Amino acid sequence: MAGHAYIGSFTTEGGRGLTTAAVDPNSGALTALGDTAEVPNPSFLALSQDERTLYAVSETEPEGAAAAFSLADPAAPRLLGAPVAVGGGATTHLSVYQGHLLTANYAAPGSISVVSIGADGALGELRSVLEHEGDGPNRERQEAPHAHAVLPDPAGRRVLTVDLGTDSVRVCELLADSGELEIDRELGLRSGIGPRHMTFHPAGTHAYVMNELDSIVTVCRWDAEKGSLRALAETRVLPEGTEGENYPSELVVSPDGRFAWAANRGHNSIAVLTLDESGERLELADTVSCGGDWPRHLTLDPSGTRLYAANQRSGDVTWFEVDPATGIPKQAGSLALPAVSCVVFA
Repeated sequence: MAGHAYIGSFTTEGGRGLTTAAVDPNSGALTALGDTAEVPNPSFLALSQDERTLYAVSETEPEGAAAAFSLADPAAPRLLGAPVAVGGGATTHLSVYQGHLLTANYAAPGSISVVSIGADGALGELRSVLEHEGDGPNRERQEAPHAHAVLPDPAGRRVLTVDLGTDSVRVCELLADSGELEIDRELGLRSGIGPRHMTFHPAGTHAYVMNELDSIVTVCRWDAEKGSLRALAETRVLPEGTEGENYPSELVVSPDGRFAWAANRGHNSIAVLTLDESGERLELADTVSCGGDWPRHLTLDPSGTRLYAANQRSGDVTWFEVDPATGIPKQAGSLALPAVSCVVFA
């Protein structure tokens, strides 16, 4: 039986909003079933744990928003109430945590918002907004905080926020009574590196920060008990000698922890990285074409055997079969969709 994929796009750039696609279980091919543009610029998506609700940002300025869609009929998502303003602009990322929706708001000053979630999956009230502080050396991109991602740690004990403007990752706790995020500690990364997103090793012992301004992944050790993050090493996601501008966007780790893939916007490639058994050693093995222009998002299908790239400027979602021995993706097909930005599977 075919599953479904949900694809977000920028409506202000000609995108269709939220597209639902059927997924062929044998080939991984996507077939568009329908679209809804009720929410402007649903550029990032996330599912509830029970996969009955789909959440979307509305990446708009001066104020961003978040929205919930019921997946009672997986082929036809239904908007649950009106989008909720999150108290910050250019909302780029979100995640579900302890009965709340957390959003990262990029516009200065960058912030993290906490929105309550009802029993039916619908969004409730905006409970708090945590404004980041600081800046960085790149005066065009780091003149102020720019929160770009927010996610819980694998153990579900803490929340981590990634800020491109301040070259840092903050470790926070959610105070259930007030709905406020309290910063416990902050890890400063190399100045000017521009952290954008992060992901964890399947074992939960290491984290990988994808940096937009320097084409570098920072490998960190994560101590779940203490809630501490420590930078260990850096790995480039471009071959030595590569010239031209490049702004990495997303990093995905394989379910078995052997490989990772990074999306390179500008170089228009997917970097293939290998990991050692500990998860501490990350090496660039190869780069392959992303199949389009400006890969804003990468994701694996639920089987972990296919990789999907949302190529924003060329307007397509391209999928790849992953060689299980080498981790090298081989292009297998694409679906034309304008201004795509994110893909999730249910």
